Amino acid sequence: MFFPYFAVTNSKLTMQNITRLFDFPYYQLDNFPLEKSLVTKYNGKWVATSTQEYVDKANTISRALLRLGVKPNDKIALISMSNRTEWNIMDIGILQLGAQNVPIYPTISEEDYAYVLNHSEATYCFVSCQEVFDKVKAIENQAPNLKEVYSFDTLTDCKNWSEVLELGADDSNQNEVEKLKDAVKSEDLATLIYTSGTTGRPKGVMLSHDNVVSNALESSKRLPIEYGKVKCLSFLPICHIYERMMIYLYQYAGVTVYFAPIDQISEYIKEVEPHVMTAVPRLLEKVYDKILAKGADLTGIKKKLFFWAVDIGLKYEPYEQNGWWYERKLALARKLIFSKWKEGLGGNLSVISSGSAALQPRLARIFNAAEFGVMEGYGLTETSPVVSVNDMRNGGFRIGTVGKLLDRTEVKIADDGEICVKGPQVMIGYYKDPEKTVEVLKDGYFHTGDIGEIDTDGFLKITDRKKEMFKTSGGKYVAPQLLENRLKQSRFIEQVMVVGEGEKMPAALIQPDFEFLHEWAQRHKITIPANSDIVLNEKVLARYQEEVDMANEKFAKWEKVKAFRLTPDIWSINDGHLTPTMKLRRKIIKEKYIKLYDEIYEH
Repeated sequence: MFFPYFAVTNSKLTMQNITRLFDFPYYQLDNFPLEKSLVTKYNGKWVATSTQEYVDKANTISRALLRLGVKPNDKIALISMSNRTEWNIMDIGILQLGAQNVPIYPTISEEDYAYVLNHSEATYCFVSCQEVFDKVKAIENQAPNLKEVYSFDTLTDCKNWSEVLELGADDSNQNEVEKLKDAVKSEDLATLIYTSGTTGRPKGVMLSHDNVVSNALESSKRLPIEYGKVKCLSFLPICHIYERMMIYLYQYAGVTVYFAPIDQISEYIKEVEPHVMTAVPRLLEKVYDKILAKGADLTGIKKKLFFWAVDIGLKYEPYEQNGWWYERKLALARKLIFSKWKEGLGGNLSVISSGSAALQPRLARIFNAAEFGVMEGYGLTETSPVVSVNDMRNGGFRIGTVGKLLDRTEVKIADDGEICVKGPQVMIGYYKDPEKTVEVLKDGYFHTGDIGEIDTDGFLKITDRKKEMFKTSGGKYVAPQLLENRLKQSRFIEQVMVVGEGEKMPAALIQPDFEFLHEWAQRHKITIPANSDIVLNEKVLARYQEEVDMANEKFAKWEKVKAFRLTPDIWSINDGHLTPTMKLRRKIIKEKYIKLYDEIYEH
């Protein structure tokens, strides 16, 4: 059930007064003071920080940083393996001084750590744990501006952030903090976010307070929740602007935020019973695959009912477009089957905001049929990030699109189909890189590199990445992402990259879903111990050919994948196959599997 809510308040801090990022917790304190604002689990116990404590600790950090010599425009790096309360307290404490927060992906290479810390000229670094500290320690001598590293976890060889809190306990310099807060303008730089990038060095995206504040406030209009009364689960990396903007939005909406490690979501979701969360399509794919696997284990009438409900769900259209008889069947499917899916995910989940990559329409259908309220949006780091998002209310939801544009956002489609964005969320530019800034910012429009179209009702549809489209040697254009999204609908396929630029035909490098593949092999009495052997097995290859043939059906002759190879490794962030936001590093994947590539094209 959705509850649109409009706050009426005589409080001193209103929506119009939120102009800097650090205004959000103060707004929450005035309008929705929570006993549980930010909640993190330590040693098996949930520890809640109230809105008042959040604000008080942020001021303590500000006072301490002043005593450590931090000045306006200094850069402070934050690196955390998972989302946690301390990160948010540090964020506000840094921003109040007119200094900038530089969040860093924990999983990038040591070489990239050194690059970002150097390029940003970070003076202090706060890390979450031993693993991150070891990476920073290894490159410390390559970051001459770095004065000290502090850890949130208690480590034997690193200073603890509690020392900073102690340093700020004396409030005698709070007046200085207040003066610096008052001096921060909405147009001032708030943060540097280094994009992971699929090629080359990370670029430092400069976002102002207004960029992110405006995006949170405009996005809040698309979030159908009851302000001050709901819980969310936060697990997508907060170093990415998507989750970070949502945390500010949650603070504005009086949402209690529970933090979870990304590898323990299924356990935490049952405990927390959240009403709302953000997700990426890959996560939703995995949730769906697990649900289907449980259904496959059922027998008799239960199994038939389960897959009958799935079949109903995959035909879902919003706003009762399928007619009354379909709606009757859907109501029964929800009662008998989908209600159990909801229970398995805590029982309350009714809004899931999906971003970062394209969502397969079948997932939008099945999850909305099951009343999870999956709403796909679109954005980039450079647009703080949201450009458009679906909203179930007022006809604002259309499957296969990324919704309608946010208020105050303009999009024009260039002659070559590129999406160009103008609005208060568009970045200042790339840090220390005026040439690259000029390349993408033209006449106030940010050139996204994405290809898309806007339909007659104002819904935006993304069709591909401009840079990822390629021509075969026959001169035909191929949009790899469309093929990849169709191939990934197969339970046998975990990741896939379509190749063929300048070649006679498209082909695919496929990373199998090894867990499912081994189960399938066992059921078919195929005994193969290692991944390296299973990807060469004739029966396995024949089964994958079936999956590829099915995926090819709806594509034109020149677009069809004519050959494929299975890779023996799991594609991962750590091994360089994927960016931290799970996008393919195409150049690196091709280099890693160049022998397979050459085999396909007989080079």
